[in-house]
Amino acid sequence: MYQYTEFDKQFIKNRAAQHRDQLERNLAGTLSDDEFRPLRLQNGWYIQRYAPMLRVAVPYGEISSAQLRVLARIAREYDHPTKEVFDKAIGTQATWGTTHLPVGYGHFTTRQNVQFNWIPLAKSADVMDLLATVNMHGIQTSGNCIRNITTDERAGVAPDEVADPRPFAEILRQWSTLHPEFAFLPRKFKVAITGATEDRAATRWHDVGLYVVKNAAGEVGFKVFVGGGMGRTPIVGTVIREFLPWNQILNYLEAVVRVYNRWGRRDNLYKARIKILVKAEGQRYIDEVEAEYREIVEKDGAPHTISQAELDRVAASFVPPAITDTAQAASKSVAIPAERQRDYERWLQQNVQSHKNPALRAVTLSYKRLGQAPGDADADQLDTAADLVDQFSAGEARVTHDQNLLLPWVRQEDLPALWVAASHAGLARSNVRLLTDMIACPGGDFCALANARSIPIAAAITERYQDMDELHDLGEIDLHISGCINSCGHHHTGHIGILGVDKDGKEWYQVSVGGSDGSALSGEATPGKVVGPSFSAGEVPGVVEALLDAFRQHRQGRETFIDCVRRVGFETFKAAANSARLADKHEELAVLPKAAGYARDAQEA
Repeated sequence: MYQYTEFDKQFIKNRAAQHRDQLERNLAGTLSDDEFRPLRLQNGWYIQRYAPMLRVAVPYGEISSAQLRVLARIAREYDHPTKEVFDKAIGTQATWGTTHLPVGYGHFTTRQNVQFNWIPLAKSADVMDLLATVNMHGIQTSGNCIRNITTDERAGVAPDEVADPRPFAEILRQWSTLHPEFAFLPRKFKVAITGATEDRAATRWHDVGLYVVKNAAGEVGFKVFVGGGMGRTPIVGTVIREFLPWNQILNYLEAVVRVYNRWGRRDNLYKARIKILVKAEGQRYIDEVEAEYREIVEKDGAPHTISQAELDRVAASFVPPAITDTAQAASKSVAIPAERQRDYERWLQQNVQSHKNPALRAVTLSYKRLGQAPGDADADQLDTAADLVDQFSAGEARVTHDQNLLLPWVRQEDLPALWVAASHAGLARSNVRLLTDMIACPGGDFCALANARSIPIAAAITERYQDMDELHDLGEIDLHISGCINSCGHHHTGHIGILGVDKDGKEWYQVSVGGSDGSALSGEATPGKVVGPSFSAGEVPGVVEALLDAFRQHRQGRETFIDCVRRVGFETFKAAANSARLADKHEELAVLPKAAGYARDAQEA
């Protein structure tokens, strides 16, 4: 893992101290809420539907066992609503002190961050001080700036890797964190990078997507995509450079973002993302970027050229760790009972991936199970994960794009012991990449922008599909749920996508099929198509079932769902979905309370 320099450490401590001073002035009434708002957002603190939300940065998803333990402590000691907030959220439905609310949890996000939803703002400075003890913070997790850089969770260990993208991601983090020109862009700006032949980071759906490639001479460089994004207008990124030498990536991104900063819409929030500029201007945008880049190189002397020495310095933090035999004794004593052998083999198939080192494996801990929102991890689970990471993965884990946790340094002979330990913790369910390994945003239970709840829909589908034989027979399916058009649940890229919409003040849901994030399973990145008018909450599980029944009817051999949709055609699945309308009614969800006062914060999310 990258080791923060003394500059980094002191910077984080200074930011925490500044936040404490700003918070104390705000609580004392000498710094107004409007004045405090942009300051707290710069440190990842939002005010959402009922309570503050903290988004903690996990740059390129890499996290240590020590950091997991601090997150567990925050969940246990701080992630609890006050009685006032509890009454506001629950009303008369429950008594103060009950466990009705999902409190004491961290939430893994699709952009490799961790969120907390109930920390009182008055405690925020204490939490920031605690995060700083393990080099964590909320910088670049909010606001109209360059956000947390994301990458493939198997970066550095995947056999299909052209080059490890983590050193480049870290250099991009350092460049963007304190860049004065890019602190107030027209809108938030997200960068993803992959070094593998398979895109496991949804790279083309980002404002900038970077693919590490090699040219005919074997030189390493980048294929550059610009203008991807979801939201109201889902657009796949456009190639603007087929090959850029690796040492020029900062100079080139300087040009990309400068042109956006200059011409991006600031008069309309919904047209402010770079995707709108690229779509509107097309080749003109690309030409301006190239002209700006030439000026940076020729007139300014290419000030951000990465030297080989600097790349080597950063890359030295990403050498493979020393793999000890701390789990060896336990591994030797573990034998999988015959009645559990099938469960273990399924886990090997779904949760265990190959590794550059033939003696090692990358293993995913599943945070998708009945009774728990997708991506949620309570304090005990976070502590348990830290223990597993120490024992089996050299103290390092990765937050994944699919809201799970990956252990990248597991010895092959330790797999039985890891499976047993993860099973006891409820983290070894062999549903990775299957239907119940769904992506879902927190939705209307927390977010002020949400039109509908995501979590109850995810729970209803998860409850219906608990049979592991059925899940494995259905095969790999991406199901993504968003509570609003902002697409934090990436519904556009789901093989089955579910979007919460407002209809006469009630919660309804649009369903789409055929989306793709660009991975090997999904094929070329593309948005899904909506199957028709929206469905009530009670109808959604039946609609999903109807889509899967159509898949079973038309499937050939072991064909995947997405391949079947593409072969058979959209209209067949649209008809199946609409035939399920009103066939499976359940109790409707209550109308969401309005939270207009918090909408500005939510729009920053």
